[in-house]
Amino acid sequence: MNSVRAVEGDRWVVVGLDNGGNANNATVLDSAGDFLVDGLLESPSRVKEGPVVAVQALAEAFDNVLDQTGVPRAAVRSVGLDTPGPASATGVISAKGSTNFVDPAWRGFDVRGALEERLGLPVVYNNDGNAAALYAHHVHFGLAGNSRSSVSAIVGTGLGGGVIEAGRIVSGAAGMAGELGHVHIPMQGLLGDGQALPSCNCGFEGDAESVASLTGIERNLLPYWLARHPEHPLAAEPSLATAAKLVRGLGEAGDPLARTIFEQQATAIGRLFTIAANFTDPDAYFVGGGVVQAGAEFGQWFLDQVVRHTSLRDEQRQVATFALVPDLDMAGARGAALAARQSVPRGTT
Repeated sequence: MNSVRAVEGDRWVVVGLDNGGNANNATVLDSAGDFLVDGLLESPSRVKEGPVVAVQALAEAFDNVLDQTGVPRAAVRSVGLDTPGPASATGVISAKGSTNFVDPAWRGFDVRGALEERLGLPVVYNNDGNAAALYAHHVHFGLAGNSRSSVSAIVGTGLGGGVIEAGRIVSGAAGMAGELGHVHIPMQGLLGDGQALPSCNCGFEGDAESVASLTGIERNLLPYWLARHPEHPLAAEPSLATAAKLVRGLGEAGDPLARTIFEQQATAIGRLFTIAANFTDPDAYFVGGGVVQAGAEFGQWFLDQVVRHTSLRDEQRQVATFALVPDLDMAGARGAALAARQSVPRGTT
């Protein structure tokens, strides 16, 4: 059950807003580094109604979290916002649109700037994968986070992620850094006999998201495996979309076909991390998303498969760690708040 704590004394705060396809989640982080909301504090995001309505919904989520925590508006120094990507480093949604944002008015919309104007406060923008990656990094490393690096892969409808260096998000010149799902990975040995090169919604073939995502299961993996095993119960489902959503539960239960699908996904992430090892050589690799929010045994099994398929040099394996993203439902809002806190000048009162 969600609980909140009031800000103590005259501490300043930042607010984190995680904007999703169905809900906004909000949190408050005070100047001492304490989160004042222990769980989800959600409200409808209304993104399908277009940006004007959605920005108003974000403003309402902001007001609500201040009411719930008893924080005066004057104590807020900055607001962190995350949304699904792709978007620019300054929070302008891609001209081709963005995940969950189906209204054409979202294309090229400056969501960060619109919220900043609506609230009258500085707004720091990141995509949702980057925000979750930042939270995972700081939970794992604590006070040492500012001297460590990490790479995160977040498996959902697509494959998000983030690269953290010296405790800060690497966003890139155009804001597109950390789009790990669209990195091409080797497919030899990953695909089954006669399995077609998987395609991604972005137009690429053979990228990590084409395998390691719910979309990848529906579009590429499940059709192949059901064609080889037409007697499987999933073959009787009315649509591939319905069947794909059932794969995780079957994987938890140990179903061989489902486990084969998830091993392909884990292999894809392992190969992605192998590329990261030779590119950034991070201190830690994090895996998050619905696939690891399942039962503890299945989440650990999946992480073990990722580790097994990540090729590190002996020197790297001695110092690198692998872990699951914690508190994933809250990771976006909390990561957004951490990014906002980093933007507040030292010595602020």
